[in-house]
Amino acid sequence: MAKASLRDLDYSVLQQCMHCGMCLPTCPTYIHSKLERHSPRGRIALMRAVADGRFDAGEELAREMNYCLGCLACTTACPAGVDYGTMFETARAETEANQTSGGAMRRFYRWLVLEQIFLFPERLRIVGWMLRFYQRSGLAGWVRRLKLPYLLGRKIGDLEPQAPPMEARFSDEQIAEVETPPPGIPVRGRVGLLSGCIQSLAFGSVNRATADVLLANGWEVVTPRLQSCCGSLHAHNGAPELARRAATALMDRFGLESLEAVITNAGGCGSHLKHYAGLFQEGDLAARARAWDAKVKDIHEFLVATGFRKPANPEAEPLQLTYHESCHLSHGQKIRNPPREILRSIPGLQLVELPESDLCCGSAGIYNILQPEESQRLLDRKTGRIAETAAGLVATANPGCHLQLARGLQQRALPVQVVQPVVLLAEAYRRERLSP
Repeated sequence: MAKASLRDLDYSVLQQCMHCGMCLPTCPTYIHSKLERHSPRGRIALMRAVADGRFDAGEELAREMNYCLGCLACTTACPAGVDYGTMFETARAETEANQTSGGAMRRFYRWLVLEQIFLFPERLRIVGWMLRFYQRSGLAGWVRRLKLPYLLGRKIGDLEPQAPPMEARFSDEQIAEVETPPPGIPVRGRVGLLSGCIQSLAFGSVNRATADVLLANGWEVVTPRLQSCCGSLHAHNGAPELARRAATALMDRFGLESLEAVITNAGGCGSHLKHYAGLFQEGDLAARARAWDAKVKDIHEFLVATGFRKPANPEAEPLQLTYHESCHLSHGQKIRNPPREILRSIPGLQLVELPESDLCCGSAGIYNILQPEESQRLLDRKTGRIAETAAGLVATANPGCHLQLARGLQQRALPVQVVQPVVLLAEAYRRERLSP
């Protein structure tokens, strides 16, 4: 459970690090700077000093925690099983509680986004409608040509083009609340589908593809309306109380007892969704959170574990693709092979392994907003690796990574399309139905 202070954290968590250095070659910020303070063990030493009362949880701690991507690559490399994620979220919560992360304007935007928009799905939907009109009406083009966003400051001007493109139809418009497999496919059980917050607005088609794949494999799909944010945005940005509010609201949307699993298709959200028990370690919601954690499954993990039908389309044209691993799918959920297994099952696709496939692309939630220069450096490195593969497609399983990679490939003018594995599988099933 993310507490307000490092001093309140179970001290054994802070003592886990052996300072062996196995994490150093995996940490994106250390790889670049070669400075100990930008490494996981350096940050742990800083957090332990705060817990021991030898160092204040002031601006220096805030700067270092904000510079950390929270990608959790260090947890995969660590031989001692250090729980870096808990320490990281606790440190961020403490710096936010002490108001040492930025000035009044940052705190205003943080309040607006975390408390007034992402906790209320109806408000987020209104923002989505407004943004969709702005992007699709041609207004965005005029605003950019006149450089009007820069009247609000350079940072706003630089950020405006990075707003995620809204789809023509949001998730709830594409998926019925309850859908059953088509005739001829035996029903294996019932699952819930998490539609997400930004995912439901900008990637409703990915949710539609996820539902189609589940239906094609015999699963009845329940997708509750107007689902709230899962709370990962709040937990990773030092707001544990808001994360608990979001988690409670989301669990209330699902009748867990009637579902064999709750399916997520976003790597970053999934890592948080599987750890609600950490938010509710005591009280009435503790048992409910543990039951929730046990049922949340990533779509790739679920399909491989339950056995998915491999599509048959022998006449498909060969096409090379590569795969970028979402940090929180790979390092947070430890799911690495299932997406590859799905990609390899699709006729015509030839998977070319991406060098440094599990190195962060620089998206990392809102890292590309908070640390634009470091984010861009990581994005340049990632798109350079993609170019080396000569693939025409790059697959990834997280909306943040999808948007970040698409932006970087556009910057380089590389003719590479970003897709998600579940979308490719859904398209393969669709081609099956259309083939004579």
